[in-house]
Amino acid sequence: MAPSTPLLTVRGSEGLYMVNGPPHFTESTVFPRESGKNCKVYTFSKDGTLFAWGNGEKVNIISVTNKGLLHSFDLPKAVCLEFSPKNTVLATWQPYTNTIANKLHLQKINDFVLSPGPQPYKVAVYVPGSKGAPSFVRLYQYPNFAGPHAALANKSFFKADKVTMLWNKKATAVLVIASTDVDKTGASYYGEQTLHYIATNGESAVVQLPKNGPIYDVVWNSSSTEFCAVYGFMPAKATIFNLRCDPVFDFGTGPRNAAYYSPHGHILVLAGFGNLRGQMEVWDVKNYKLISKPVASDSTYFAWCPDGEHILTATCAPRLRVNNGYKIWHYTGSILHKYDVPSNAELWQVSWQPFLDGVFPAKTITYQAVPSEVPSEEPKVATAYRPPALRNKPITNSKLHEEEPPQNMKSQSGNDKPLSKTALKNQRKHEAKKAAKQEARSDKSPDLAPTPAPQSTPRNTISQSISGDPEIDKKIKNLKKKLKAIEQLKEQAATGKQLEKNQLEKIQKETALLQELEDLELGI
Repeated sequence: MAPSTPLLTVRGSEGLYMVNGPPHFTESTVFPRESGKNCKVYTFSKDGTLFAWGNGEKVNIISVTNKGLLHSFDLPKAVCLEFSPKNTVLATWQPYTNTIANKLHLQKINDFVLSPGPQPYKVAVYVPGSKGAPSFVRLYQYPNFAGPHAALANKSFFKADKVTMLWNKKATAVLVIASTDVDKTGASYYGEQTLHYIATNGESAVVQLPKNGPIYDVVWNSSSTEFCAVYGFMPAKATIFNLRCDPVFDFGTGPRNAAYYSPHGHILVLAGFGNLRGQMEVWDVKNYKLISKPVASDSTYFAWCPDGEHILTATCAPRLRVNNGYKIWHYTGSILHKYDVPSNAELWQVSWQPFLDGVFPAKTITYQAVPSEVPSEEPKVATAYRPPALRNKPITNSKLHEEEPPQNMKSQSGNDKPLSKTALKNQRKHEAKKAAKQEARSDKSPDLAPTPAPQSTPRNTISQSISGDPEIDKKIKNLKKKLKAIEQLKEQAATGKQLEKNQLEKIQKETALLQELEDLELGI
């Protein structure tokens, strides 16, 4: 029997109720609407067959399949609800009264995260550094907490005031985002972040991110074999890494600060929410092909539907108290359903009904937008501020930042990047100047036989050219000094020495320095 369409649960000032999923979007009869503003919490079981909610007086449980009330408990203070994986226990949170089953004895534990999935259960714990000692994250398997060698893996690091620990779905590895409150280099107001990889088999590594700046988001693919990081000063980069922490695919740069894999792991959404305009890029990550680029302005919430085809975006209070509502999208960019909350009401929470893995099989990806009766919305284009003195003058297409395209859309000629308009103009100017000099020399001595040209030397060797202009001579000398240092670094790298990040950046500047040196010498 084909699975039913996932339900949508909505909680707000209009009460708590359910909506049928695509394609109908009508109010569901599974759960009669509960009016009032007292509903503080609700949850589904992992397979979506049970639903529990608290209304400030009782905690109730119903069967979604049979539409019947199963249990009701006098728990007016419950503010968190969670079903056990087998649906046999409902855990509620209020003033602490459970007994301790087991304890991990480790001084100064600051944070911990339990692994997902079935037994054996694992836990990642974080202990901050002190008095010159590094911080560390250790992985344990329950209930083996005793003894100095009980840990499955250990990773220590400096520059960490706090961490975020992310288990993959199979509980075989953890990604750790280590953050400092203050960036001592002064490059960022928001501190400094580094990304670390720790596996339960004991392997660990630092994930090398090619662009400096904050780490906005890191997400695991459901396959647990790769992860995506969004990082770097805006426009931010996004890169997929494998379990060796090697980059697999680079999405270039863009206005983004979040990433979301579909339940099946075959589609990835890169999005820019919060202080960005809600741009989304929907990618087929099997073929690394862009599917669509919808815009969900003012969104405060994003969630994939369990069927892997539909997306929910919402604007909720208290994050935003105006224009509350939600939209259901198809991943090809079509809006299938839209609901705007009345101006005197608020939307607090909206979420999909969960289903177990495998209930909805993965379908072939389509790139053609699916038809919809909901009219598409044209994104609002914000115009840049122009001072009064420039408002009557032509608008130039200058950009503060040049965006880098995805790696499969870059120039295919080696590592060469397409030249900008300014670079092309300078190149033509340089070639014309060179041709004019050669023509002038030939005009001065037409009767003389051409003398053989001296044997050319490599561009990165040091010559003793003198221009007669002290400023130009000084520039040439400095450039040759830098090129000599780059040659030494390249020799060190060839012998197998591990170079620092700033040394690698120096080597990358060699081509630009050589071009600058050639331009100066041609003017001699």
